[in-house]
Amino acid sequence: MVRPLAGLLVICLIAVSAASGQSRGGLTIAAAADLQTVLPELTKAFERATGIKPAITFGSSGNFFAQIQNGAPFDVFLSADADYPRRLASAGQVDASTVHEYATGLLVLWTRRDNSLDVMKGLPLLVDAKVRRIAIANPAVAPYGRAAIAAFRSTGIAGAIEKKLVYTENVSQAAQMALSGNADVALIGHGLALGSTLRPAGRFYEVPERLHPPIVQAAGVITTSRNKDNARAFMAYLTGAEASATLRSFGFGIPSALPTHP
Repeated sequence: MVRPLAGLLVICLIAVSAASGQSRGGLTIAAAADLQTVLPELTKAFERATGIKPAITFGSSGNFFAQIQNGAPFDVFLSADADYPRRLASAGQVDASTVHEYATGLLVLWTRRDNSLDVMKGLPLLVDAKVRRIAIANPAVAPYGRAAIAAFRSTGIAGAIEKKLVYTENVSQAAQMALSGNADVALIGHGLALGSTLRPAGRFYEVPERLHPPIVQAAGVITTSRNKDNARAFMAYLTGAEASATLRSFGFGIPSALPTHP
């Protein structure tokens, strides 16, 4: 649990960052950690097209949800869990007319190339004695963590591996644990596994989507945004054909309501 003083400090730091972005007539984005590889590409293209330069803060969707509830001054919230922006919209903290699903996430099992673990065995590999530590995002705040727990239960291995689980604040930190060797494997987003750091360093197995609830991602404009025109412009770009194609190239699925071809 975040202590009140620590939570206030986080919000104050965010406020400084946001104010800096607003002074440039820019855009501040709170983004789910699974977007860490693809979102820089999206924002570069958006800036080329519009001249608007977004400032991005990555973290867990659940933590951003709590921060926005407490007044964190972001312009746009890109969540890995569609429920969070919808709940904020119901509370009047996100403009309901701007809430859109922009992608679906895919869960993968990732490990370093230089170990002897065969990830293509899938989730049953996790009960092997060679697997001592399994990094996953905290299911209390991160949808990929919840998906991982659901997949363990569907496979019937949840009890056998419970003591091996190491929880991180977000899915990117889970990936870093496995990359550094502090965990033997990690359950992460496909988009992270395809990034320039993890792809050459590791191997991954795509966890069947039938094993967990869908990871539906949605975004919306924060009601208190001082850059609403820029925020709406970014939302229009995010749900357009060019952005959809980029998201697909990084391993994300695209909701059927969105265009898939440029």
